Amino acid sequence: MHELGTEAKFDLIITNAQVVRPSLDRTDLGIDIGVSAGRIAALEPGLAQSAQGPVVDAKGSFIFPGVVDAHTHMGIYAPLAEDAVSESRAAAFGGTTTVINYMRTGQYYLNQGGSYGEFFPQVLDQISGNSHVDYAFHLAPMQASHIEEIPRLIEEYGVTSFKIFMFYGSHGLHGRSSDQAEFLMTPPGERYDYAHFEFVMRGIARAREQFPQLADHISLSLHCETAEIMAAYTKLVEEAGELTGLAAYSASRPPHSEGLAVTIASYLAHETECSNINLLHLSGAKAMDAALRMERAFPAVNFRREVTIGHLLADIDTANGVYGKVNPPLRPREDVEALWNHVLAGEVDWVVSDHACCKLEHKVAAENPDDVWLAKSGFGGTEYLLSGLFSEGTRRGLSPAAIARLVSTQPAQRYGCTNKGDLEVGFDADLVALDPKHSYTVAAADSPSTQGYTPFEGMELTGRVTDVWLRGSQILENGQVVGTREGRYLPRGNR
Repeated sequence: MHELGTEAKFDLIITNAQVVRPSLDRTDLGIDIGVSAGRIAALEPGLAQSAQGPVVDAKGSFIFPGVVDAHTHMGIYAPLAEDAVSESRAAAFGGTTTVINYMRTGQYYLNQGGSYGEFFPQVLDQISGNSHVDYAFHLAPMQASHIEEIPRLIEEYGVTSFKIFMFYGSHGLHGRSSDQAEFLMTPPGERYDYAHFEFVMRGIARAREQFPQLADHISLSLHCETAEIMAAYTKLVEEAGELTGLAAYSASRPPHSEGLAVTIASYLAHETECSNINLLHLSGAKAMDAALRMERAFPAVNFRREVTIGHLLADIDTANGVYGKVNPPLRPREDVEALWNHVLAGEVDWVVSDHACCKLEHKVAAENPDDVWLAKSGFGGTEYLLSGLFSEGTRRGLSPAAIARLVSTQPAQRYGCTNKGDLEVGFDADLVALDPKHSYTVAAADSPSTQGYTPFEGMELTGRVTDVWLRGSQILENGQVVGTREGRYLPRGNR
């Protein structure tokens, strides 16, 4: 893209774009976007001709609101200060302008236990000045004292979303864990189990009563897998020895384990009146079926359903071998198709990356790189979130406005990013130009991420992000990340 004009009134004008308006469910032709002081100041025809200011000719590209990638794990496999630099660069490369990062005490991340009052300021200090995009955090109450800290986290830090990892009952991050307390760094005598999950939910419900002005944005997210089912099936699959790779890993964490966990979590939410529940990274037909059944069973619970771009694009046969290991697992192709049917039916609320950069040298065991049981879980993908959803979604009949709602508007609204996720006057000028005619082959070598591989290697995508602005400042120009790291922490809610 190139600049056409000069001087004042607007800091930036974008013209000749197809402007994606998710809240209006349409794409507007013939209107220009005027930006002032980091916000969208005007959406009108003829700004480029009648107003003064630098003008960017979008040349028929779609202009999307900046992606709000509501599920990332920066800092899980590398120091947060280091990971934030490279992986926020990857985010910007793909059109993500806001990440909401999951963080917890215990092994990985900062590798320490204790209170969030001591832990979270360290998190904010380590990421400050290191992110190319804006950022917020979900926090996980891992021990009883963390539940007591929820009101302070909301009031002092603007953290309004929390998480439960249901499978940690007997599993670590990558598989069986012999010592839960050691892995989670919980105090002596405490258990991370269904009783703890119940008490977390009661804590969230109390917080919503304590902060009624923020209640719509205070929510609990759940990783829904059942530890006991997983432990039993892992043993069965290993002993049978008939399956290998991602097929074995999927069978060891069977789909009904997800469905059962969704059911348990939903009933607990009903019992505790914890009414804002987010069901994360639902991986296939059985998980989605359980989630929809629970919505009908408990209408007082405000459920949201999340799917990842990995589970929509890749399956156990296409995902570059054990490099596609993730929790919950990638599934067979029939589950991928089932997820797409739910997306097209409007039964998925948002799509995320679940980005967790695990570098090539750490992902697989050097002594046996093909052993899925020894490989680490998780992979990156924020750089392919918008492009991948656009490419495959439009082919299946998904409109650009619907795509924007899935990756921007709906996660922003749920999680209290009140100035993000839409193209309307007054919103942050987080803008993404996507060339709908640009087809390319995914190659890890082209990504700014330090991961070094991708389960999407060799996929053909149509629709490439070319330019990105964060609060009106360009952070991607002609496919290259530019500028200084100006990402800001976002306290959330009506603050």
